[in-house]
Amino acid sequence: MSSHHNHFSKITAASLLVTLGIIYGDIGTSPLYVLKEIVGEKPIDKNFVLGAVSCIFWTLTMQTTFKYVIITLRADNKGEGGIFSLYALVRRTKKKWLAIPAIIGGSTLLADGMITPPISVSSAVEGLRIFNSDIPTIPITITIIAMLFFIQQFGTKIVGKLFGPIMLAWFGMLGVLGFMHLTDSITILKAVNPYYAYLVIRSNPNALLLLGAVFLCTTGAEALYSDMGHCGKKNIRITWIFVKSALLLNYFGQGAWLISHEGQLLSEFKGGNPFFSVMPEWFVIYGVVIATSAAIIASQAMISGSFTLINEAIRLNFWPKVKIVYPTETKGQLYIPSINWLLMFGCIIIVLIFKESAYMSAAYGLAIVVTMMMTTSLLNYYMILKRYNQIFISSFVAVYAIIETAFFAANMGKFTNGGYVTMIIGSILFTTMWVWYEARKIKNRYVEFVPIADYLTLLKDLSNDSSIPKYATHLVYLTSADRKDEIESKIIYSILQRQPKRADIYWFLHVDVVDEPYLCEYKVNHMVQDDVIRIDFKLGFRIAPRINLMFRKVVQDMVQNKEVDIRSRYESLNKNNVIGDFRFVVIEKFLSNENELPFYEKVVMKIYFLLKYLSLSEEKAFGLDTSSVLVEKFPMVIAPAKELNMKRVK
Repeated sequence: MSSHHNHFSKITAASLLVTLGIIYGDIGTSPLYVLKEIVGEKPIDKNFVLGAVSCIFWTLTMQTTFKYVIITLRADNKGEGGIFSLYALVRRTKKKWLAIPAIIGGSTLLADGMITPPISVSSAVEGLRIFNSDIPTIPITITIIAMLFFIQQFGTKIVGKLFGPIMLAWFGMLGVLGFMHLTDSITILKAVNPYYAYLVIRSNPNALLLLGAVFLCTTGAEALYSDMGHCGKKNIRITWIFVKSALLLNYFGQGAWLISHEGQLLSEFKGGNPFFSVMPEWFVIYGVVIATSAAIIASQAMISGSFTLINEAIRLNFWPKVKIVYPTETKGQLYIPSINWLLMFGCIIIVLIFKESAYMSAAYGLAIVVTMMMTTSLLNYYMILKRYNQIFISSFVAVYAIIETAFFAANMGKFTNGGYVTMIIGSILFTTMWVWYEARKIKNRYVEFVPIADYLTLLKDLSNDSSIPKYATHLVYLTSADRKDEIESKIIYSILQRQPKRADIYWFLHVDVVDEPYLCEYKVNHMVQDDVIRIDFKLGFRIAPRINLMFRKVVQDMVQNKEVDIRSRYESLNKNNVIGDFRFVVIEKFLSNENELPFYEKVVMKIYFLLKYLSLSEEKAFGLDTSSVLVEKFPMVIAPAKELNMKRVK
């Protein structure tokens, strides 16, 4: 395990408190709206409530506890979790199509995450209607969401310290409130028996609607896996015992309260929500404040998770390069401005479209169940890779294929009621990721590499040719050639033919993104002593390629080891120990008009270059924007046009 995660290998009160604050925001706030959504506008029915609570109990047990906490957390990539970390593990099987479930899962997770702040914050703020049913909750909800996204740019280190204690208070409140009402109808304890879940599904003509609402209790399970790297699996497993107990106590308490009011409508009670109705009247204002705080934490976890997800997607070549900022020294904490404002805009639009948390729940869940199905498909290959018992693998996949297909069918019933919103967002995100991934494959088919050995003597001669004006003391190129004995033909063309670039030392830098999340290593290869040097960086998929800083550190180490002399070769400057200049050359490609591509590839490349135009430039993406950089543009001829039949005439 990397040093980044060593402090989570031991179980301490502090680590458990941090885990409460980071991991359980989404799943922990589900009692705010689940039973309200299940009961809806129908008269309260004892058998229906008993069956619904039984469904919740077994969903949390089978989906969250067994699938995620017990099984999926084992699929850690050097301590990191999430669907892209899982993909990084299973792509070692060399099955290229596994990128498809990874991209679908990442897209739908982001899409459904966009509705977490609106539904959580709205549900909490709507508790104020207990005091005044006319309170305008929409402006309050939008204000809280806007402030939350605004503070992201400053980092969340200080706020993060409050998360643990607030979530401890939240789960403590859930447990106490639920326990207080168990005696309202002790019959509710029968819900532990799965027979009642079976009965309500079998006898209910709207069983799919019920399952769609029940699914909301486990939507945070995927986020739980995604955030594993922040806390470690041991901390998650131990805290889950407390969290699940508090959640079940609250669900059972709400269920008992509902049964004790059989035949009545939720609208007859202040707030129209059993979550707030189980609170003593004097406590409601405190309950709303704690609930709103918990909802903000749930939203923060989603935002931070989205930043991490996009960062991983960029490293795995699933997403265009965008600006990434590191607001604090806390390792792993990052801020992506474009994603932040995109999420904020999306969240506010969702609040304005749906207005009430009850309507938002109609859009919630559909995309996340797709993510869960994709995780199951990748888990299948992970278990095969780890040589799990074949009978266990087959049973696991079969059971969860049935469960998640049932939940998918149930959530598809929400499609026309709002589910289409998150699916449209997910489709846009999927298209972006897929185009970026496919375009890279198309490009790589046509990149021409040449043996670098054929040009080493020529480079050395050019370096010593005083008849050519010196271009730079150190000339640095970024190369995509994985093999050390090769180089792109365009780089050779740039040095020798476009404008001969004489330099004292030619540096070729290659970045290899590896499956280990936080690996940060480099190798130096002196191809021609004091003239041509290649450096290979091996970076984990969660490490930002800040090449300017990394290259500077490598050069410092080489100078200390007396491997290279970076002083200027001009005699007057050299004797005064003046450091030579470093110039970077970045080769940027554009789509040539000479291409004759098949229709599908033409569409992919057109969208790719549009995305590339909107995304970060190569020099900024590699952290070279503070250096002296020359950007050279070359036409990309992927599929040359057929030879023209021209005839010369007199």
